[in-house]
Amino acid sequence: MADNNSTRCDLMMFGALGDLAQRKLFPALYQLERSGLLDSGSRILAIARNKVDTAEARKLLQDKLREHVKPHEFDDALVETFLQRVDYLYLDFTDPDGYGALNEWRGTPEGNLIVYMATPPAMYGVIARNLKGANCCTDQTRVVVEKPIGHDLASSKVINDELGEVYREDQLFRIDHYLGKETVQNLIALRFANNLFASQWDQNHISHVEITVAESVGIEGRWGYFDKAGQIRDMIQNHLLQLLCLIAMDPPSDLSADSIRDEKVKVLKALREITPELMDSHVVRGQYTAGTSDGKPVPGYLGEEGANKGSSTETFVALKAEIENWRWSGVPFYIRTGKRLPEKLSQIIIHFKPAPHYIFDPDQKHLANNKLIIRLQPDEGMSLKILTKDQGLDKGMRLRQGPLELTFSETFDADRIPDAYERLLWEVMKGNQYLFVRRDEVEHAWRWVDQVIRNWNDSGEPPKRYAAGTWGPVASIAMITRDGRSWYEDA
Repeated sequence: MADNNSTRCDLMMFGALGDLAQRKLFPALYQLERSGLLDSGSRILAIARNKVDTAEARKLLQDKLREHVKPHEFDDALVETFLQRVDYLYLDFTDPDGYGALNEWRGTPEGNLIVYMATPPAMYGVIARNLKGANCCTDQTRVVVEKPIGHDLASSKVINDELGEVYREDQLFRIDHYLGKETVQNLIALRFANNLFASQWDQNHISHVEITVAESVGIEGRWGYFDKAGQIRDMIQNHLLQLLCLIAMDPPSDLSADSIRDEKVKVLKALREITPELMDSHVVRGQYTAGTSDGKPVPGYLGEEGANKGSSTETFVALKAEIENWRWSGVPFYIRTGKRLPEKLSQIIIHFKPAPHYIFDPDQKHLANNKLIIRLQPDEGMSLKILTKDQGLDKGMRLRQGPLELTFSETFDADRIPDAYERLLWEVMKGNQYLFVRRDEVEHAWRWVDQVIRNWNDSGEPPKRYAAGTWGPVASIAMITRDGRSWYEDA
C-alpha cells in the first residue's frame, strides 16, 4: 500500500448505489486498491437514499464488483479488504439537517477531502450549498462532477454558477471519461514529443481528419435520459469535441492544467459557426429503424421499450467541422457518432496529403496518402499506414500499403489497460486537473452545439432514417463524398 500523505483522502461519494458508481466508480477504486495505489489511511463514505446499513451496502457493492470486475481480477480477500474502507450513510440530499453526519464520520481529518457527485446535475448546487451550510468542506476540498453540465449553454451556466458560489475553479474536477483513456493521453505525447508528427501537423500536410465514435448497442433502458439529450448532447458536446481539441490545439507552453486547457479553448473559439445555410452540407442527423445487430433482429428507436412514438430525437450525428485559424484553414474535421452501428469503435484517422509529385504506377495513385489511425477502443493503439515496394522479382515497383503497428497491450506487455475512471480518480487524489474540463471549455462547446440544435428546431425537419446495423443515413456518406472523400471503412 502507498503511504504517501499527498494521496491520502476521505472520499464522500453521493449517489453511491446508483448505476454509475456501481458499474464504474467502485470497480475503478477496487483496481486502485489492487494496484497498491490507495493509501492505507484512505476511507470512503458511500452516500445514497437507500435505507440500508453499512453491512448491507457492502454486500450490495460486493455483488456488483463480482459482476463488473473480470473474474481473474476479482480476489475475494482483496475485495473484503477494500470494502472495509467503505462506510454507508443514508441521506436525503435535499435535507440540510442531515449533513452534520458527514462531519461526525470524518472526525479529525488526516488527508484531503474529495466529494464525488455521481448524481443528476440538478443536484450539484443543492449538495454544494448543503455541504457549505454544514461546514463540511474546506478551501482544499476537491469536488468531482459528472457530465452533462446542463443541456444547453444557459443551463450549464446555472449549474456552474451554483458550484462557483461554493468552490473555486481550481477545486472543481469536471469529468469527461474519454480524457482518461490511455490513447487519448497519448495524443499529447504523440504530437509534442515526436517532431516527425509535430512538424507535419497542419494544413500544409494534412488533408482531413475523421473522428468516429460508434456504438453497436441501442438505448439499453436509458430512454428517459437519452430522449431528452440525443446524440449531439450526449456525445458531441463533450467527448468528440474534446478529442477534436486535443488533435487540433497548438503546443502548450508546458503540461500544466491551464496551459493545456487554454489551447483547447482557442480551438473551440475558432470553430466556424454552422449557419442555417450550411446545415444541408455540414450536418446529418439520423434515427435508427429496425434492423440487425450481431446477426439478431433488433427494434428501431421508436420501437424500444417505453418509447415515445412521435420522438424526433437523433441517435446519429455526422458533422463537418472547420477551424478558422492558420494551422487548420481548409482542413475539414469529419465527426460522426451513433447508436446501433455495425460495431463498437472509437478511432481518429489523420489523412496526410500525398507527395507533390507522384512517380509510381498511375493505377495505384489512390494508395498515395499516408494515414495515422489512433484507436481508442476496442484495441487501444496506433497504426501508421505507409507505402513500401511489394516483394518479389516479378513485382517491379508495385506498391503495397502496410501498417507500422503499436498495440498498447502487446507492445508494453501489459496485463490490462487501466480503465479511464481509474486514471481520473487517481489524478483527483493527486490534485492534478489537466485531464478535467474547465468551465470556459464547457461553455464554448455548448455555444457551438446550441447553434446546430437551434437550426434543427427552426427547420422542423425530422431525422433521416437508417437501419440498425448500418453506418448511418446515406446522407452522411453523401456529405463526405461531395468533398471527393470517403469514410475510412468505405475507402
